[in-house]
Amino acid sequence: MLQHLFQSGPESRAELARSTGLTRVTISALIEDLLAEGLVSELGRENRPGKVGKRATLVGLSEDNWQIAAATLTNDGIMSGAIMSLTGTLLHRMDEPRVLPGGPQAVPVVTDFCRKLVALADTHVLGLGISSPGIISPDGVIEQAPNLGWFDLPLASLLQEELDVPVRVANDANAAALAEFTFHRPRTDTLLRITIGVGVGAGVVDAGALIHGTDNAAGEIGHVTVIDEDSHGPLGPPRPCACGRSGCLETVLSQSALRCVAAGEWGDDVVGIMNAIGVQLGTVLAPVTATLNVADIIIAGPEGIDLSPLLQATEQTIRKRTLPRSHRNLRVHLSSIGVDGALRGAAVLVLSGQLGIS
Repeated sequence: MLQHLFQSGPESRAELARSTGLTRVTISALIEDLLAEGLVSELGRENRPGKVGKRATLVGLSEDNWQIAAATLTNDGIMSGAIMSLTGTLLHRMDEPRVLPGGPQAVPVVTDFCRKLVALADTHVLGLGISSPGIISPDGVIEQAPNLGWFDLPLASLLQEELDVPVRVANDANAAALAEFTFHRPRTDTLLRITIGVGVGAGVVDAGALIHGTDNAAGEIGHVTVIDEDSHGPLGPPRPCACGRSGCLETVLSQSALRCVAAGEWGDDVVGIMNAIGVQLGTVLAPVTATLNVADIIIAGPEGIDLSPLLQATEQTIRKRTLPRSHRNLRVHLSSIGVDGALRGAAVLVLSGQLGIS
């Protein structure tokens, strides 16, 4: 019921019975329970211009009784958080210019930020969602986050104990993919979202569910080696990566790398270098596209940089390396929610984990 109201908006009890296939008695009982929990509200009479008869009362997700706290730990120099309604409306925003320290020293900083964020809520907090770089288990343990120096950090349980609210933690690229699926329904039920930040990661949603992988490492494309020692081309020799190796995709596709390219620090042919990066990304994504038959590949990168050569080269490379049937409906395009994807995705973690909404 909550999922239906989230996707379709307010409806009368009679409309809910017709659209869900449930009986009116069942609908009435469900609505009474949800009203008692403060998760839905009666929103006044429906507008029926030109129709006779009594106007029914509309029921929708409550905007008054519960709110969601969401934060993202991308470590790009700004810690961002928001208080949102159950429908995803941003009510309060909090940004602090701060780079997280590496290792366990970051935990008090994150805790302090989240405590101030939760205090901004105007009513009950349904939960706190956190999106973070790294490989993260379903119970919120950050198993590996090389860019943050975090290993086997039980962030969800630590924050839940300190803040006394339910806490959900997930990889930032996965959270952003959930946000794309939840707030901007794609053409199909399968999408892949590339998040370019301090590093680069991918989130895959299939049939409305995130693909986590056997060891929670699905989407860690940033550490696929794309430049070998004997490589020659516009991207130069392999550069060292935070994971300890060299030539990983994120060494040429991270936010800092793209800003260097745009500033001409890697050479005067900016378009040519962007094209070369797109070829590398397309080479990495071609087998993924062929395996999952993904139609929507969504890319979110740093603002103020023209990524069109990169997007075009990525799509062309995927088409070149896969069967026509695999890429027949392929579309590589920029994200509609951009840099706020991980933040909105953190809110979806709470909606999904606490209410089953996605």
